[in-house]
Amino acid sequence: MVYLKIKRLIDIILSGLGLIILAPVFLLLILAIKVDSKGPVLFKQKRVGIHKSHFHILKFRTMRIDTPSDMPTHLLENPDQWITKVGKFLRKTSLDELPQIINIFKGEMSIIGPRPALWNQYDLIEERDKYGANDVPVGLTGWAQINGRDELPIEVKAKLDGEYVKKKSLWFDLICFIGTFTAVLKSKGVIEGGTGVITKMTKDKEESR
Repeated sequence: MVYLKIKRLIDIILSGLGLIILAPVFLLLILAIKVDSKGPVLFKQKRVGIHKSHFHILKFRTMRIDTPSDMPTHLLENPDQWITKVGKFLRKTSLDELPQIINIFKGEMSIIGPRPALWNQYDLIEERDKYGANDVPVGLTGWAQINGRDELPIEVKAKLDGEYVKKKSLWFDLICFIGTFTAVLKSKGVIEGGTGVITKMTKDKEESR
């Protein structure tokens, strides 16, 4: 499909430029994370990509290394106590998502598309199947992200992802891209420890940092 080929080319160009231009920002954030708390700079998490394939998404670590690893953040009794000082800033500004530029450059993600679900977020994956939303490239940001983000119920999030599938085009991607800046500036839809309502979790749960 011509749209997907052009979309991939744009992803390669923009993510490549992003890695070069944002290198000083990456360095500053890496230093801030290392000074603020012990542990690795990056956090890897198993996510669902196009056609329900699995890959490891990259984020800047925002939580202490002693955070319980057998449950997602939104199920912790007090998520705030596990988030580092720098981590709170990174989450509020969405700067913790910057390493995903690497995922985009590698072809595991796109700039625009449905946000990749956790591997065990079965309800969302199943709901997206109804709209064909599991068969398009997942993205750093997307239509659902600028229309509610973490606060959206799974059914609504999947429906918005379905709307993206129907309207997907370079023009609609541009609308989502521009809308993302407004959403980030307003911290729209960001709920600490939340990624929507997640049910049917297996015992081997992962923390959502």
